Amino acid sequence: MALNHDKNFKLYFSISEVAKMFDVNESTLRYWEQEFPYLKPKTKGASKVRQYSEKDIEQIRLIHNLVKVRGFKLAAAKKIINSNRDGADKTAMVLERLNSIKEELAAMRKQLDLLT
Repeated sequence: MALNHDKNFKLYFSISEVAKMFDVNESTLRYWEQEFPYLKPKTKGASKVRQYSEKDIEQIRLIHNLVKVRGFKLAAAKKIINSNRDGADKTAMVLERLNSIKEELAAMRKQLDLLT
């Protein structure tokens, strides 16, 4: 078994780290856990500290895209995920990629403006 030397590699993330990733409140994540049964982070200890895996974060990314980015109500987001999960996943990935391209283009534009 090879040793992973990547210092940024984490198996689990805290609820505060995940909330910062998606710019939402921790209470929003807790609420989504109640509304979407497949979103179940691991809990640790008697205090039930949540530990989110990469799989959990992908679930949150999909929910965030539907609810916060695209503006769907929770009921509609559930229906989309249940009826066409693959399509919803692909749409989320495409939108994320388009946003990153938009940011790259804006940075290039800024650099070009500095040259002229």
